[in-house]
Amino acid sequence: MSKLLYVGLDVHKETISVTTAEEGRTGTICFIGTIPNTPTDIARMAKRLNKNGHQLEFCYEAGGCGYGIYRQILELGHGCLVAAPSLIARKPGDHIKNDRRDSQKLAIQHRAGNLTPVWVPDPVHEAIRDLVRARMDAATQLTRARQQCLAFLLRHGRIYGPNKKNWTIRHRRWLGLQTFEQKPHQIVFQDYVEAVWAAQERREQLETRITTMLSEWSMAPVVDALRAMRGLDTMSAVIFMSTIGDLGRFETPRQLMAYLGLVPSEQSSGSRIWRGGITKAGNAEARRVLVEAAWSYRYPPRLASEKIQVVAEQAKAIRDIAWKAQLRLCERYRKLSATGKKPTVVVTAIARELCGFIWAIGREVTLT
Repeated sequence: MSKLLYVGLDVHKETISVTTAEEGRTGTICFIGTIPNTPTDIARMAKRLNKNGHQLEFCYEAGGCGYGIYRQILELGHGCLVAAPSLIARKPGDHIKNDRRDSQKLAIQHRAGNLTPVWVPDPVHEAIRDLVRARMDAATQLTRARQQCLAFLLRHGRIYGPNKKNWTIRHRRWLGLQTFEQKPHQIVFQDYVEAVWAAQERREQLETRITTMLSEWSMAPVVDALRAMRGLDTMSAVIFMSTIGDLGRFETPRQLMAYLGLVPSEQSSGSRIWRGGITKAGNAEARRVLVEAAWSYRYPPRLASEKIQVVAEQAKAIRDIAWKAQLRLCERYRKLSATGKKPTVVVTAIARELCGFIWAIGREVTLT
């Protein structure tokens, strides 16, 4: 039988540090060296380690270098694991950290089975995720451009008015009427306004491209089904599914809740039990989408006019889950609010339970 060899890779932009660990508790641990981070050098390194017919199991931390190394190693016929960095065990008393030690630690923990793998998306899913990230960057730039424009107007005493919403059609007309005596002020104002329109146009173009590419995505049926939920539209469902990935990897709704960091933190010892705020683990953008959707459940259960056609196109099982969510979460919101809890605490609790209904819809779509 071929000998199993565990390979830890400490991956950086330009270099990769490589350490091997033979199977068994007393297996030899050997630092191979540092190689350039290029596909050619990775293939050459794997061929050298495999010259004696060893079965290779690679691992490296998930990071900014993406999943190209993972896919290349699988194509070479070897095993590979992309480890979750936040779940890698670290010794509290270990104050020396370098690339060699990091690769050695990965190899040893991979041999012991102590690494937690992350879900690796397929190339299409990764492309959609990058497109969604670009859209979120455009939305952030739009918010910043609007704030800068309003701050400039405020410095010069130009206030649209109390209880009036900014960036509506009427507000645009009001902006068009603003003039300044000093020419530099007029130039600055026009630049701020044009920056707002450019950022808004960029965001809208990216949203259109995301909608166009949905048909090529494996998660498109789940996105379409999630639109039946109150508080979720196409874009919020796309953001959630692109960041979370396959809902089928969560065996229970509680696992999804914990993955999103919506469960209470705890520090208990002996008879002392202390629970604090939510852990805020996982992806912050997916958690934000859920919290924003949870605010809509403070209103009585009903089917909005813009949701009627969307819900009508879904299967009966999906419609039943969406309506059950409204009945359950609206009642839950009223009960928690009646106890005097802060609105933010109540909405977070609603978002946590909303995870369960999203998980149920994902399971229903997968089974059908």
